[in-house]
Order: sequence, then structure tokens, then C-alpha cells
Amino acid sequence: MAMELKDKRVLVVGLGKSGVASALFLKAHGARVTASDTKSGDELRNEIPVLLDHGITVETGGHGERTFREQDLIVVSPGVPVDAPLLQQARSLGEVVIGEIELAAQFLRGPIVAITGSNGKTTTTTLTGEILTAAGLPTLVGGNIGTPAISLAQRAVSETAIVLEVSSFQLETIQAFHPKIAVVLNVTPDHLDRHKTLEIYANAKARIFENQSPNDFAVLNADDATCAAMAQRTQAEVFWFSRQNEVRQGAWVHEGKILFRRKAEQREIMELSEIPLKGAHNLENVLAAVCAGVLMGCAPEKIREAVRNFKAVEHRLEFVATIGGVDYYNDSKATNVDATMKALESFPANIHLILGGKDKGSDYSVLDDLLRKRVKRVYTIGAAAAKIESQIISPKSGGPEILRAETLENAIRKASALAQPGDVVLLAPACASFDQFKSYEHRGQVFKEIVRGLAQTLPSNQAATM
Repeated sequence: MAMELKDKRVLVVGLGKSGVASALFLKAHGARVTASDTKSGDELRNEIPVLLDHGITVETGGHGERTFREQDLIVVSPGVPVDAPLLQQARSLGEVVIGEIELAAQFLRGPIVAITGSNGKTTTTTLTGEILTAAGLPTLVGGNIGTPAISLAQRAVSETAIVLEVSSFQLETIQAFHPKIAVVLNVTPDHLDRHKTLEIYANAKARIFENQSPNDFAVLNADDATCAAMAQRTQAEVFWFSRQNEVRQGAWVHEGKILFRRKAEQREIMELSEIPLKGAHNLENVLAAVCAGVLMGCAPEKIREAVRNFKAVEHRLEFVATIGGVDYYNDSKATNVDATMKALESFPANIHLILGGKDKGSDYSVLDDLLRKRVKRVYTIGAAAAKIESQIISPKSGGPEILRAETLENAIRKASALAQPGDVVLLAPACASFDQFKSYEHRGQVFKEIVRGLAQTLPSNQAATM
């Protein structure tokens, strides 16, 4: 049952993509909307005009205490900590505080496939959308991946399959959000600057199951202990995926093929050799998407076709160019240490690794084993450089050479000068981008532009392929 919004006083906190979309949706449904952000009017100059045009009150440069006091409903953006004092005060006054994904859940019609995890969400969400589309289902894809869930609400009908990438920040503010299929890919330390402990973070992820019933499905990674323990926390029917072992129910790998089993029925889905994506983590993402596809009723040949035609997500282990025999890969989306480990595991050796950016309270020493075995040189950039250099294995202890590069451009230039044919230059920074860039996408774009610029300056006898 969708909530009644007409003439309700609603405050939207945070004017990112989802905040703007929420404000416009609420206004269109007759609410009296105020939008508030700590950014200055100048920083929000692109967002403000459209809000004012629709008769939405905008408060910039901080949140007024009174603004929070006079509302029937508060919709918070994922970037706003749920325990912010003004929100705690609003709750104590009996005001309802929800996130954009919960607002969307009240209005979305059609079965929801919700995908969360520390890494691989975007790839798995995109691939699941392509599988459902290939099988002929009317499909919408959004959430944390670009199109806010609330923007899909106007377009979804009861037959629409809605595939949503959801983050732990979004799950912290749900109430009635109810996915037909809930997928948890993995749980590794991330965002500990906000969630404080791995347990609190895992609990936020596990909320994806809280409104599921025995008629729904939970899809879990059998190879990830934190993830596997979540089977105790859902009423839904559990399906597993595993690279390593046969599963009771779900998808696994056997003799170079992906198999799927449900109760007594078992079928072959596809050959591993047909998967176009690099890296073991991408095999896990494919297995998870296969589970979602089968459970949504897709035929194996349609799943196979979608996986075979799938292109890697931009900024996620994206091949950029080969210049003078050196391969350049953009993994700007590796914004935490675990994602960087997965990137390093995708190449056997001779890696020139660019690390750094804005630290998220991470422990970089867990990279040591991979640095010792696979990395020739580390180039540090950004605000986290000194912390990274103090934590990772030193060259004296058998680690790679470490060079302070300050900027991404410097790092690429140094790496291209030092790399030999057969080496890999990899941007997998293990940090947020906000010290030097607007977003991880912006950082990845800049990486690609600089690398493509290098190709232009090559002597004509050195081949470059892109």
C-alpha cells in the first residue's frame, strides 16, 4: 500500500542524484517539499533551478534545526549518516525518517531483484538486467547504479522486473522494502569510517532480507563465511552460488560448466569458456546473476546469450589500451582494499599498481601478500599516500618499489616510462576519489584520457591498440 503524500510536509536531505529525483517525485505527488544540503548554493548551481521551477524550497550551506522540526516525513540520501544528531532529534519528535530506496519501495510495482555486497554489485546488477531483458521480460535497472529507484516508480507496471543495486547505506533506512529475490555477493570490510565495525556493516547488508517471506528467494555466496551465515537470517528459500564446491541448491562450477540445481532438478547453464569477463570475482558475479535469472524464469539459452554478449562495466577492470606492449587497465571502481585485492588476483604478475586517494579507514597491509607476489612497483597518489606507504610491505622486506607520484597523471607517466613489454599498469586505488576528483567515474575518465594521450605521443614503430 503506497503512502499518502498529498499536502504532507516532506524534507529531502542531500541533493545528490537520488535526492533531486526524490524531491521531484514527492512534489509531483502533491507533497510540500523542502530540500536541504550542506553544500553551498554555488556547488549546487546545476541542481537548484529545476527544484525551484517545480516550487520546491531549497536550503543550502547547512541544515537549519527548524527545517527538521516541522516535517511529516524526512527522506535522507544514502550519503547522510543515519545517526546524524538532527535525524535523531527528528525521530524523537515522532517524525518518520526513510531513505530514497524505501520511498521507491512504497510505489514500485513488479517483482524486485535487489543486489548488495561489498564488491561486484554494479557488474551483477547490470548483467542480471541483461539476462532478464534477453529472456523477454520487461525490465528496469537502477538503484545505487545510476538511475535512482524512485525514477523507476513512474515507469514500472506489475509485470515489470525491477533490478536494483542497493548499498548498505540505503538498507539502513528501509522499512517495507521487499525484494522477491535478495542477493548478497560478499561482505568484506568497507565504509568502516561510517559503519565502525564489520558486524554493524554486515547487519546493515542483512536487512535486505527483513521483509521477505517463504515465497521469496535469498541468493548467497557459499564461499564467503559472513555471507553464508546470513542464511539463518532470512525466511526466504535459500539458493547458493559457489566457485569452489557443489551446492545443495543454486549454481556452481563442475568440469568447466555452470550447473544449476533446484530441489531434485539439475541443469547445465553454460560453459565457463563462454564468459567474457576477467577474474575469479567476475565468475562469482556471473553465478549470482545466473541464480537470479533462473529464479525469474529465464531459459538457460537466454542466460547464456546474455552472459556471452556482456561487456565489462566501465571503470571495473576495464581494458583501456596496449601501448608499447604494456596493458593499461582502469579499475577506478576499486574504492576499497578488497576490490583492489580482486583486481590484483586477475593478473599473474608484473603489475604497476596506482594506489591512493581519500582514505576510508582501511588497513592496506592486507595487500602485502599480493604485492610481494604480483606487483613490480606501487605509485601512490592523493591524500592517503603517506598512510599507504607506512602500512604496506617495504622493498627491504621483499615488497615492490614504492614511488610517491602525488597525482594520477604523474603516476601514469612514471609507470609508462618504467614498464616493460608484457607488464600491466593498473589503476586500482583502494580509496575514495573525493580528494582530487568528483567521483570514481571522473577518476576513471581522467585515467583513460591520459593513457590515450600517451598512445598519440608514441614513435610510429611502437604499436598501440585500444
